[in-house]
Formats: sequence, structure tokens, C-alpha cells
Amino acid sequence: MPKISVAECAGVGVLGLPRPSEDRVLVLGNAVVVLDGATNLTPGLPSGGWYADRLAEQLGDRLQTAPERGLADLLEDAIRHVANAHGLVAGSSPSSTVAIARWTSERVDALVLADSPVVAFSGGQPRPLVDDRLRRLPASRHTYPQLLLDGVGYGEELAAALRAGMTKTAERYRNHPGGFWVAEANPVAATHAVETSWCRADIDGLLLATDGVSCGVDDYGLFTWAEAFAQACAEGPAAVLDAVRRAEEADPDGRRWPRAKRHDDQLLVLVDEV
Repeated sequence: MPKISVAECAGVGVLGLPRPSEDRVLVLGNAVVVLDGATNLTPGLPSGGWYADRLAEQLGDRLQTAPERGLADLLEDAIRHVANAHGLVAGSSPSSTVAIARWTSERVDALVLADSPVVAFSGGQPRPLVDDRLRRLPASRHTYPQLLLDGVGYGEELAAALRAGMTKTAERYRNHPGGFWVAEANPVAATHAVETSWCRADIDGLLLATDGVSCGVDDYGLFTWAEAFAQACAEGPAAVLDAVRRAEEADPDGRRWPRAKRHDDQLLVLVDEV
């Protein structure tokens, strides 16, 4: 049986105040699910963490009762169920990333929707499964990163820019062709997930992460995925989270690494000896 270790650390809100993490993890006998509920700055809507809780519950039921069914099909059903059960409307709903790893005696299946990667390792070398469509969206000159580079820091002015930018991005790009896809109230999003399978005998281990951890590889350049895996195996996944958090503490105003929050929620799962 695989050895599974989980490390979590709550971040802060856009104004720098503590609040509960919106990352979620579900560990089953045959699978791991990681979700990152999107921060919601729209008054009156449930939080991303609320949505991630309900989606995780539905995914867990389906992964256990239909272990051979395609992951995208399971996700599509789960999204539809949550939307119908709670009257969610596409385009005006909380949302969440999804990362799933499931194993049988012969293979490891993985699915990623939005920016929570699954990274498999074979002989110490990473085989990342990523969905980078959000990162590839056209950049505007008038977005929050420029405010941080200009020294505005974290506060009301940045929060207002974030709110405006997130609203515009959701309207133009979220769950639209040519944009990016995320679990929300439109089940069709699941059909746009990125999937792969590996021969289980070839895989030594897996990492599943939210972007509060993957930023250490993709944005900060603190380590490679191979180095993160080695550190997680040797010291536990919390050591990887700590390295990211120390880097952010050395950049408290986001001028070196412009980011929406000083500290994002962090979640890392190590599946060892797959």
C-alpha cells in the first residue's frame, strides 16, 4: 500500500488577515483528491472552500463506488450534482481547482483541472501533469502585479484591483473556449480536464499540490520538482511548505514575487511507494 503524507498551512486573505484555508484534501484507499477553492471577492456568494467541501464529498463517493470509471466522467457528475443540489448558476458560482490521482494494481490515473498539479516520479525524474491555461491568459498592464511592483503593498487599494481583475477575468475567460477551465457550476468544464495514465510499476511516488506550494517551483524557483520530492521524502512534505513560506516572508510586500496574497493557502500530498 502507498504511504501517504499530507501537509497543510492556511494563508491569509487579500488584506493580510488570517482566515481558514480553502484548500481541501481527500485521502481514500485507492485515490487522493486535492482541491483549491478559489478566493471569492463577490459579496453574497459562498466561499471557494464551501464549494470545495461539497465537491470533494461527491468525488469521494464516486471514486469508491465506481473505481474503474473515467475520472473526467466522475468529475462531470460531481460538478452537476453540487450545482443542482445548491442551485448554483454557471458564471455566478464559487469555483475550485481539482487534482486527482487514482491507482489500481496496474496503473496510476491522474486528472488536473486548473492550477493544482499532479507530479509523478519515475527513477527520481518528474512527470508533471499540469493545466497551464490560466497562466497563458493575456496579461494586462493595469493589474495588481504592477501595483505591487510600484510598492503599493497589501491593503485596500490592492484588494480593489484584485476584485476588478478577478471579475473581468471570470467574465471573459472562466470556462470559455480560449480561456481556462475550472470546477464551477458548468459540468462541461470536466471534459476539458487534463488527464494521463502511467504504468504503476514505473512510478515511485506522487506529489499533489495547490498553487500555494507549486509557486515554489513555477514562480520563485526555490527548487525543482525532483528536489521538492526528495525533500518531502526525507523530511516530510511540511518542509517544502516551510521553504515556500520563508521565501514569502522575505518578500512581505510582494515586490520580488508579485502575488495576490502575501501567503496563499498551502497543501502538499506525498504518495510514496506507489
